[in-house]
This record gives sequence, structure tokens and C-alpha cells, in this order.
Amino acid sequence: MNIGGDLPVRRIGFGAMRLADSDIWHGPADREGALAVLRRAVELGVNFVDTSDAYSLGANEELIAEALHPYADDLVIATKAGVARPSPAEWVPLGRPEYLKQQAELSLRRLRLDRIDLFFLHRVDPQVPLADQIGALEELRKEGKIRHIGLSEVTVGQLEEASRLAPVAAVQNLYNLATREHEAVVDHAEKEGIAFVPFFPIATGDHARAEGPLAEVASEVGATPAQVALAWLLRRSPTMVPIPGTTSVAHLEENVGALAVTLTDAQYDRLSTLT
Repeated sequence: MNIGGDLPVRRIGFGAMRLADSDIWHGPADREGALAVLRRAVELGVNFVDTSDAYSLGANEELIAEALHPYADDLVIATKAGVARPSPAEWVPLGRPEYLKQQAELSLRRLRLDRIDLFFLHRVDPQVPLADQIGALEELRKEGKIRHIGLSEVTVGQLEEASRLAPVAAVQNLYNLATREHEAVVDHAEKEGIAFVPFFPIATGDHARAEGPLAEVASEVGATPAQVALAWLLRRSPTMVPIPGTTSVAHLEENVGALAVTLTDAQYDRLSTLT
């Protein structure tokens, strides 16, 4: 997949949010373990890492820099701004242009970058006109501080409106085999050549139970249920780039292994009909 037409990435990335504590407020309890996971991801060929200024109040970005800087030439780092964290339990959309610009500057500093490859509006702030929020990101893009603009948790209508204001290279919405409220966004992104980056991409709940449908297909193809869930996403759309996160090197290796899993048409259709 080429994000924005000029950023080639392997189709399994890494979501760094899981390296924070349970409230996504403090950094990892096992810092050395978190650094090892990030470094192992790159060793396995992962070249797309996703983070946010809101994860551990910026410490997640610093962790990535500590683990991976100086960065490989092909490593794509995405981060986000647009959510304030007044307390561990609060995630408040904040899309004022001056705030978005400030946060981009801070992310550049923490990540040790001159330009951010992909910068997401973390959430649309309903109190600020979308044109003002996208306008701030477009200013950053024209200044060379970000390369591409992304949006997170948006509808097709919001994506279309934003795309009229500036080029949008990626959209990051909640989507997995068990949670498919954003089917229309997946289809729109594919039609427009926009990367769809599903967060929480591995299905949980009834679909993932020990004798559930994922386990059945996993047994048939010689894979794990998590790998099958990711393989279904990869088959769902050619612009899909899942970003499973983990604190475990073993789970990381399992997730990346999904790239080698092939589903038959019948298996894909069987999983697609699940609700």
C-alpha cells in the first residue's frame, strides 16, 4: 500500500498505544520490554508505526524515538493531535487551529523529526468548524512540517468535506471482523485510494471464542484466530492497513505472520457473513 501515493508501507503496521499503561496515561511498566517490541517490529519488516500526542501525554512518541531513532529510510511514522487529556479518564476533542499547530510542533520535537509523514486529526471537534481544523493541518503540510493529512473516526460525509479542503491520505476508524459500523467508509476509502487504518483490528467477543468461527477457519488454514482476523481485513480492501498493537514480542510476531495467511473465497465469505 502506498499512503498518499508516495509512502509505501507493508500492510501490517504497529499501533503503539498498547505500550502505554491501561489508562493510556503513563508510559509502559516495562520500558525495556516496550523498546524491545518496537525494535523487533522493525526487524520483522514493519515499516508503519502509529502513535499520538495523547498517548501517555506525549511519552509514547518519545518512546518510539528512543527505540528507533535514527529511523530507517523506509519507516513511516504516523501521529495525531486533536484530543486533550485533562485527566486519565478524559479524552476531549480539541480542534482549535492554534492547538493543532502547537501539538504538531511538540510531536516533531518528541519524535526527533523534521517532518511527520502522516498527521491525523485525532477526533473532529464539534465546537470548531471542520474547515478550520483541516485548514490548520493544510498549513502545516504546506510549511513542510507534515507530509500527509489523516482523519480519525469520521463518517463518509466528513471525509468528503475534508477532502474538498485538502488532500486526505488516510482514515483511521474502529473496524474489525466483529465491529463493522464503518463499512461505507472502508468502501469510500478504497474508491478514492485512501488508506484505511483500522484500530483495534483483531476481533474479540463471541467471534474469538475457543470454538468460534475464527477458530474454525484458523484450524483449516493452519493459523491462529488473530491471524485469521487480520487476514480477513487484508482481503476486505486493498487499501486496508491494520495496526495491531501488543506488549509481547511473541504476539507481535504472530500478528506480522498474518501477511502469509491466505483465505479461500469460501472462508472469506463465511467470515464476512458473521454479525
